[in-house]
Amino acid sequence: MSSALAALRRFVVHCGGVVVLTGRAFAALPRRPLEIERALAEMDQVGVRSLAVAAITTVFAGMVIALQTAYSLPELGVKYYIGTVVSKSLVRELSPALVALVVGGRVGAGMTAELGSMAVTEQIEALRAMGADPVKKLVAPKLLASLIMLPALTVIGDLLGILGGLFIAVAELGITARFYNNDVIAALSLDDVGSGLGKSFFFATAIAMIACYNGLRVKGGANGVGRATTDTVVQAAIVVLISDFFLTKLFFLL
Repeated sequence: MSSALAALRRFVVHCGGVVVLTGRAFAALPRRPLEIERALAEMDQVGVRSLAVAAITTVFAGMVIALQTAYSLPELGVKYYIGTVVSKSLVRELSPALVALVVGGRVGAGMTAELGSMAVTEQIEALRAMGADPVKKLVAPKLLASLIMLPALTVIGDLLGILGGLFIAVAELGITARFYNNDVIAALSLDDVGSGLGKSFFFATAIAMIACYNGLRVKGGANGVGRATTDTVVQAAIVVLISDFFLTKLFFLL
């Protein structure tokens, strides 16, 4: 019983620490001096270098959805609504979640490893000794980069996934590109796009803050950095999957 209470206490403390750090990071974003150069470097790391893996993931997700829908439900004539199925599934659900899982694992691990290495070598304490705020210098640029680049990757993933579905519709199902595109345009609404982007902003915040919090708390040298990196990947994936369910319910109610 005592071990369960201790685990619950650690969980609550951990969640509280992430929430507090999130508040401090958002408060630090508009404060001068603005860390423009550092934020641009983080955007390159979070967005540009993650483009390939996000593109591959979403293209093949769109292709799989098109194939599974057409071959699983042929008697319902669903293949003529492949554009609707692919676009709705990707834009509202799959693209935000898949991009967050794949890119978040890569980016979150990198953030934790970077901050963890600085923590164990006492570079963060040196920043504090010089009167600099580590949250402003290190965490806020990572948060800003995630908030900009993860939604951007999600939009690119939406487009590429729909193109993947188009390829299958034309090459495998005998549907014309014009018919498919008209179906996509008719099916998608601003609510669908807003739902997906809203999720991506939340996922970006969660991934960046979990990664930074774990990195700042690293102790125990290289082993501690490795444990914190693993914790970040697992925690970020769990948060993305659980929050995706509740965000889906929320956006359907709005």
